[in-house]
Amino acid sequence: MNLSQRLAEERIVAIVRGRDAEAAFRAVLALWEEGIHLVEVSLTGADALRLIGRLAEERSGAAALGAGTVLSAQDAADVQAAGATFAVTPAIGPGTHTAIERGLPTLVGALTPTEVYSAHTAGATAVKLFPASHGGGPDYLKALRDPFPAVPFVPVGGVDAEAARRYLQLGAVAVGVGSPLLAGAADGADLAGLRERARRFRAVAAEFPAAVGTAAGASGSGRSR
Repeated sequence: MNLSQRLAEERIVAIVRGRDAEAAFRAVLALWEEGIHLVEVSLTGADALRLIGRLAEERSGAAALGAGTVLSAQDAADVQAAGATFAVTPAIGPGTHTAIERGLPTLVGALTPTEVYSAHTAGATAVKLFPASHGGGPDYLKALRDPFPAVPFVPVGGVDAEAARRYLQLGAVAVGVGSPLLAGAADGADLAGLRERARRFRAVAAEFPAAVGTAAGASGSGRSR
């Protein structure tokens, strides 16, 4: 899978972390059905590896299945064996290096300029700017884009629909969205509400179509408003 291209096309990565594995399973299927194709299942959720395995069997078409909170080398091996097609780490560590070495496209967590540089040079498909809201929000992304114009950023943490729009306006290749999208759906809350929120986020993403023929470099392709 060309994750760089998919990020530039899809713009939204849903982050699923639930206390109820069955509810999380239904939530991911609903997201895929609503056109949120890039989904990350966090290893901190209930029965996460088995959940990833079940979803891998259900995945079809444009759907992509990531595994998040990949911290250790064993985590990286386990999620790949379970069927994940990309990995997400909260920071640079053994899980990062092993996932990349095993050929898994990887979003690598970073916040400071030094961490951004280290993640990018380690082979990250994109740099997960985390925690984005606590790190300074859209203005901080704007500041980082000056010294790192070629780095594809995916802000994660406290990203609601309006923040997603702002990050994409400022050149993020995509955004990672957890509770503002899921809002308890992975714990058993109403799926109708999840579907409505998914459509709202998709509408924001549609404002920023990827430039034809671009991949990670499309991070600057969103139009200003």
